[in-house]
Amino acid sequence: MRSLFLSLLFVSLIVVGCGDNSSFEIHQKPIQFDSTRAQLSLDYLSNRYGMEQEEPTISPQMIVLHWTAIPTFKESYEFFYESRLNPKRKDIEDESALNVSAHYLVKRNGEIYQLLPDTLFAR
Repeated sequence: MRSLFLSLLFVSLIVVGCGDNSSFEIHQKPIQFDSTRAQLSLDYLSNRYGMEQEEPTISPQMIVLHWTAIPTFKESYEFFYESRLNPKRKDIEDESALNVSAHYLVKRNGEIYQLLPDTLFAR
């Protein structure tokens, strides 16, 4: 059943990818990436993945889609904005003080907002 689902997902992505090549706009709406987020990112990369780096950069290899339980775009953006983890995230606070984030947020109407450059690490 799982392999059938993955096969259908793969075929769907191919069909969508071969569709209309209409252009779309990506709006820039950066979240805070200050020295605190940079250092917490470096610490996270070191502690979690054993990666010792001078800058919290990555070389993207894939696209990962997430759904957020936060009901609105505005609230999601505000939640991701700060460098330090929101106190409401007790479930992951022991891992790191680094806030969760994403490179992009997509509104329900399809508008795309880039929060971070593709090559900066996002937890």
